[in-house]
Amino acid sequence: MTATMNDAWFVAAMVKATTDMWEKGWDERNGGNVSLRLTDADVAPYLAGIGETRRLPMTEAIPEIAGQSYIVTGTGKFFRNVQIDPAANLGVIRVTADGAAVEVLWGYSDGGGPTSELPAHFKSHLARQKATAGRDRVIMHCHATNLIALTYVLAWTDANVTRALWEGSTECLVVFPEGVATIPWLVPGTDVIGDATAEALGRRPLTLWPFHGVFGAGPTLDDAFGLIDTAEKSAEILVKVISMGGPFQSMATQNLIDLAARFRVVPQAEAMARDGWHLAPKVVRA
Repeated sequence: MTATMNDAWFVAAMVKATTDMWEKGWDERNGGNVSLRLTDADVAPYLAGIGETRRLPMTEAIPEIAGQSYIVTGTGKFFRNVQIDPAANLGVIRVTADGAAVEVLWGYSDGGGPTSELPAHFKSHLARQKATAGRDRVIMHCHATNLIALTYVLAWTDANVTRALWEGSTECLVVFPEGVATIPWLVPGTDVIGDATAEALGRRPLTLWPFHGVFGAGPTLDDAFGLIDTAEKSAEILVKVISMGGPFQSMATQNLIDLAARFRVVPQAEAMARDGWHLAPKVVRA
């Protein structure tokens, strides 16, 4: 009996991840997208069962990832429906030898295709492969509510946002000592935002899009989910603190130094050098 991807571990893992993200309230309607890079060993048991493939052009060739395979959420798909019909809402794709297109090996059974954010995903995957010697395999994008809320009020620099999240919850410095990357607002689904996101993720595993959402990277779906979840919990605390009039007390720099030493992590130097964090100046519109 030929094995089919319907029963693959990576399909089940994507179903769980997208369902968890939906239940968190991070992915309303068709918001958010996830991609997991697959190894040759992951895909090999199912190659015999693959029939005719569809070829979909990419907006920009990325020859550095030629031949790589990914499972990716579909464009226009609702995360709440992935568990009901994985084959319609997910797809396994392989980048062609010239890096200019993808072949659909499985999924998108209703004729759809991968997320419109595919340029940002592929470029981010390449950046994280270089940054982690191939260890990171997941790029996860969602609309985490409290992280988005903070983009409206925090002074918009990597160091300031990082320091705020570190002080919002003690475990944050341990989970993401590299800190958070920030980019300016850009039109989603374009190569421009793909380039900016990839550059940011090359520096940090967590990147915020102002007024939109967050990108997280990690070796596994659990790692990427846990990274975003930790930052979002801190953001929720900060939103409540700010709404109560701001912090009257908080962790000091020495506390963060002690924390880093205890867990043997190297924190982002710019965020450590700050004396706390601050809000952006209020904009008065005519």
